[in-house]
Amino acid sequence: MSNTKRKINTALISVFYKDGLYEIVKKLNEFGVKIYSTGGTYDFIKNSGINVHSVESLTSYPSIFGGRVKTLHPKIFGGILFRRSNANDTEEQIKYDVSAIDLVIVDLYPFEETLRQNADEDDLVEKIDIGGISLIRAAAKNFSDVLVVSSRNQYDCLKKILIEQQGETTLDQRKYFAAEAFNISSHYDTEIFKYLNQQQNINTFKQSINQVTALRYGENPHQKASFFGNLDEVFEQLHGKEISYNNLLDIDSAINLINEFDEPAFAILKHNNACGCASRNDITEAWKLALQADPVSAFGGVIISNRTVDGVCAEEINKIFFEVIIAPGFTDDALKILQSKKNRIILRHKQYPLHSQQFRTVLNGVVLQDRDNCTGGINELCFMTNVKPDEEQIRDLIFANKLVKHSKSNAIVLVKNRMLLASGTGQTSRVDALKQSIEKAKSFGLSLSGAVMASDAFFPFADCVQIAHESGINAVIQPGGSVRDQDSVDYCNMHDMAMVSTGIRHFRH
Repeated sequence: MSNTKRKINTALISVFYKDGLYEIVKKLNEFGVKIYSTGGTYDFIKNSGINVHSVESLTSYPSIFGGRVKTLHPKIFGGILFRRSNANDTEEQIKYDVSAIDLVIVDLYPFEETLRQNADEDDLVEKIDIGGISLIRAAAKNFSDVLVVSSRNQYDCLKKILIEQQGETTLDQRKYFAAEAFNISSHYDTEIFKYLNQQQNINTFKQSINQVTALRYGENPHQKASFFGNLDEVFEQLHGKEISYNNLLDIDSAINLINEFDEPAFAILKHNNACGCASRNDITEAWKLALQADPVSAFGGVIISNRTVDGVCAEEINKIFFEVIIAPGFTDDALKILQSKKNRIILRHKQYPLHSQQFRTVLNGVVLQDRDNCTGGINELCFMTNVKPDEEQIRDLIFANKLVKHSKSNAIVLVKNRMLLASGTGQTSRVDALKQSIEKAKSFGLSLSGAVMASDAFFPFADCVQIAHESGINAVIQPGGSVRDQDSVDYCNMHDMAMVSTGIRHFRH
């Protein structure tokens, strides 16, 4: 491939969005570039007072089938694809009277935008671009000779090149634009496939996200990191420093947890686990009780509520150091108080559609699974013991089950009166998780008498219910399913404990 510059003599322009196009065609016209165009783009350029030629004048063929076929013609694709340095190609170019096309400016029909508008299928199908994506791929393939501009977001860069290089392009520039073109075309195809595959369920893994935010670093300073997605859909940042990789993981965990609660609630998270959570009609009281569970771990944590934070609540929250606070709203008084720390991240949470599936890299591939959307309420409980939990215990058991679902396995959660007393998380044995939670509750002076226990998985032996009973716990919720479930049930029956099962395990690794 030649490394020499290529002068732009002829351009093909066909775009859906006309924003910023005038400055480009004006500059091309100044350099004497011959411009071919189609449809609305042709009209736009002509009405701008710039000389333009119709594609039909090149192909001697009209636009047909309602505009579905306009540029799919050998004289168009030959002009883009023929290799200028290839003698055979040059001979055929002359033989078939094919005009060279040095610049292709084409964007794609707005399929994604139309999909977001809940358009019917006929409208969506008409937004599947054929000619445009073919032109983009052809021009990108022949980057040795042709420059392709596949998005209006590239117009500023193109204009700069035209001005600084007097209408010429370098190979490096053409290769860069080609890479951008294949990025755009592959993303476009992926979105179309995902739409069509909603009903077909072809088992393949395809993801494409073009929006990217560079992060300061990853989990640790020596790791590079980026976030792919649109954070503006999730929250509005009202104050504070740039959000970090670890912040994002905690924010994700916090939002997933708080979404479990319809009743007013406050939660505190550290390293993706709840270290405090409580529900009360008075949101300030909920905050105070959430903090009681583990005020040590709350230091530097992420806090979240599903109700508006007012000035009274903000005064209490402001007494501790934390990195992030998330809520659906903040009163003016609350914001004034919380903004007293310049680096504190304040986020107004928005409602947004959750992904139905989750994935992560494993070994040399990716594992994909459905999101765990099962938590279960009173109607899903199976009463396993002679003693049945009373109304207050059922409420606490369901509260505890929501918390244990969002805790790292192996996990045990202890709750009383809709307040997290303690949790044991990320342990290699369930007994260790239980002992950890009991010791933590005791260390903060919290009584376990009358508390309930939730486990993210079944009990293989009766040892956990025995330890729990000896600590004052009198009701248990667990998935069930162990071949030795009856051992735990028998212990509960002998000691007047209540046990319910959900039939749903909540491992979280």
